[in-house]
Amino acid sequence: MEAKVVRWGDDLAVRLTPAEAEELGIREGETVEMTVTRKAARRRLVNGEPVPTLAEMIAEMERLGPSHRPRTVDWGPDVGAEIIRDD
Repeated sequence: MEAKVVRWGDDLAVRLTPAEAEELGIREGETVEMTVTRKAARRRLVNGEPVPTLAEMIAEMERLGPSHRPRTVDWGPDVGAEIIRDD
C-alpha cells in the first residue's frame, strides 16, 4: 500500500484513498494505533526500491573495499572567511 504524506497546518498527515481506508477497515474520525518497526518504516520509492540510510550506504562502501571509497578533493589553499587572521 502506498500513502501520501501531506502538510496539515504545522503537522504532517498520511493521506489514504477511500479504497485504502476501506481495505484497512478505518473510517474518518477513528483513532488508530500505529506500530512502526525499523524494517516496516523504511521509505520506498514509487518503483518499490528501498531508500537506503546513510549508515547503510557507508556500510556497503566499507564492504566493497577501498576501491569504492570517494576520492579526496583538493580544493586548493584556504581563502576567504575560513582563514582567521588575528594580526
